[in-house]
Amino acid sequence: MIIIRNSMGMRGSKLNFPAIIAIVLAVFIILFGHNSDSAAMISLIQPSAVLIVLGGTFCASLLNFNMSTLKNAFKASLDVFSNRHPSHIKVIDEIIFLSHQSRKNGLLALSQYIDNIQDPFLKRGVQLSVDYNNPQMIYDILKAEISFTEEEELINSRVFEALGGYAPTFGIVGAVMGLIQIMSYIQQPEILAQGIATAFVSTLYGVGFANLLFLPIAGKLKLNLREKVLLQEIILQGIVSIQMQEAPMVIEEKLLAYLKYHDREHNLKQIYGHK
Repeated sequence: MIIIRNSMGMRGSKLNFPAIIAIVLAVFIILFGHNSDSAAMISLIQPSAVLIVLGGTFCASLLNFNMSTLKNAFKASLDVFSNRHPSHIKVIDEIIFLSHQSRKNGLLALSQYIDNIQDPFLKRGVQLSVDYNNPQMIYDILKAEISFTEEEELINSRVFEALGGYAPTFGIVGAVMGLIQIMSYIQQPEILAQGIATAFVSTLYGVGFANLLFLPIAGKLKLNLREKVLLQEIILQGIVSIQMQEAPMVIEEKLLAYLKYHDREHNLKQIYGHK
């Protein structure tokens, strides 16, 4: 039995070093811009401020979302720091391979490749093609699953958008609480000045976590979802075309058309290199 090539073209799970370096570099720039003096650096380390900001943010998000939604969102956020994504060109290669086998041996011959397909959506589509000879029905089923997946995973980015909204607010809460506490030292200017500086560290944490971590993760999750939906649209078109017994060359042109206007510069290099 011929094995599906390249195991659906999945790349190994590698760390997304640019994302990690970006966060580390941003923290370094902030600290360096603040002051190189060690005492000034230490003044930014306030465990109570971290507790107020992160604790309050998490509790507010728990009220907004249920625990399972939060778990899914945090699990999805790990993909931001990895390059564990399929290659669209390689997936197209697999679909063309399947189309050749279908044209040569019939749709039922695809059943021998199902167990070797790693992408669950492609596996689902091939299984439907083997079980039912009805392109319109298969299209309706897979299209509905794409819409459901998009709506289900969009909530992950919404979770981090919410976190990005709560964090600065709790930073202000921490600052106000700190100011209330130090007002008792109003007759002691030196202590008062130091206490005010310490109080505003909470605001720094809130704004920092929101704009350096939560909101960028939300944006990246949306981008990852866009990539996933595009891949599923490609698979959908490929499965329906195989069902209709279109020529592999025609199917290839149809699928490559999806990529020509998506991340255009990068994909054109891949497409023409592919050909």
